[in-house]
Amino acid sequence: MKSLILKDLFNIGHNVKSMMFILVVLAFAFIPFSGAEGYIFICTILCSMMIVTTFAFDDHSKWTRYAMIMPISKKELVGGKFVILVIFCAIGSLVGLIGSFIGGLIMKKIVLDPAGVGRLLFLTLVAWVFSLIFGSMSIPLVFKFGAEKARVLLLVSFLIPAGICCGIYQILSMLGIVMTDRTVFILLCCSPVLAVIWAYVMYRISCHVFEKQEV
Repeated sequence: MKSLILKDLFNIGHNVKSMMFILVVLAFAFIPFSGAEGYIFICTILCSMMIVTTFAFDDHSKWTRYAMIMPISKKELVGGKFVILVIFCAIGSLVGLIGSFIGGLIMKKIVLDPAGVGRLLFLTLVAWVFSLIFGSMSIPLVFKFGAEKARVLLLVSFLIPAGICCGIYQILSMLGIVMTDRTVFILLCCSPVLAVIWAYVMYRISCHVFEKQEV
């Protein structure tokens, strides 16, 4: 498992400079108009999308075929992708936090007090959760349709979780349950657990899809 993770980290390392350049440009584009909070989400989502790039590298080098003749199980290969996704999401949220903090101070979009810092930290956690859910949905799609087609289907990765959330909201409304600010805050606090459960479900689906394929 460790070797699978290092392989993807080394491969994606070639894109670090270009990704950092894009994030810097986006900082100048988003922070002045959308605020520091929106920039955190942009960074985290973009970094989570790099998981699809790792699949593209694997397809180009025929890595999967080579891996299957080594003492590596399909479950380990799938598990490695989810671990890498978690790492990408963590890096994206951390870069977004640092960038939004520095950019927000320079452009006077945040206030340097415990409340302001706490808000940024909380939004960083929410961005990590959102990107993990989004990225987890994309992995089974890549295993099913391949990296190139999955790039087109990335929108589906966003729409399905969003549709589920809207459906749950409608059901709660029909049951007479009002979504107050406190309720939303509690749900957001519980969201990391929900994201991990969601990622595990997507892991199981990915294993099932990959097991059915002939490499």
